Amino acid sequence: MTSPPDIGASPLARGEGVALWRQIAQALEQAITAGQHAPGTRLPTEAELSARHGVNRHTVRRAMEALSARGLIRIEQGRGSFVAEDVLDYRVGPRTRFSELIRAQNREPAGRILRIADQPADAAVAEALRLRPGRPVLMVERLGLADDRPVVLGTHHFVLPRFAGLVAALEQSASITGALAACGVADYRRVSTRLTARLPTAEEAEALQQSRARPVMVAEALNSDPEGRPIDFTLSRYAAGRVQIVIEGSGDQI
Repeated sequence: MTSPPDIGASPLARGEGVALWRQIAQALEQAITAGQHAPGTRLPTEAELSARHGVNRHTVRRAMEALSARGLIRIEQGRGSFVAEDVLDYRVGPRTRFSELIRAQNREPAGRILRIADQPADAAVAEALRLRPGRPVLMVERLGLADDRPVVLGTHHFVLPRFAGLVAALEQSASITGALAACGVADYRRVSTRLTARLPTAEEAEALQQSRARPVMVAEALNSDPEGRPIDFTLSRYAAGRVQIVIEGSGDQI
């Protein structure tokens, strides 16, 4: 969609002590604040803004990076820059269910399975699942979306051979909860969650459609069945510009 010609189009004041990139950033911020673009709307390209203001693309890029760092816009590799959407509350508690959380905020959830493979459990996975290191586990990499926007990239590790049937179940639906139910686990609980933050890898940034300069929130989570047996150890990477983690429950569940 082409942006209105007036967004960020005020003349630049040259030679008056205010950097050109800062003036461009201020003009775009004023246009966004005034509601000229709704959340999620694509902004003019670097080339369009460069031509409009008579500056080089490096100047424009610095302006866009400043707005991105403040959370006003999001920059997607290969797609352009967009006005930032409202941030989702992702509630972490004893029964964390992706689809339920997204629907509760009037968004449409979806899942996309990226990879499924058997692999040996490394030390962290083995300890969480109470296995010997090197024992095979089923790895499932899944992208969770809200209104077709990626919000979380999760790498799940399931105990084998107990959950070998997940492969067939996930061919029918990308729902982890549904696949576990098909394998006889109708309910499960979050045992622990450990949260950190870091910059994404190139692969993570591409999957989450965000800049590598923006951090991701990383959650290491362990789920168990009603008998207390560990079933799933997950490493989740959340797009920090679209999600904020809300902790629920008592301290021994976090």
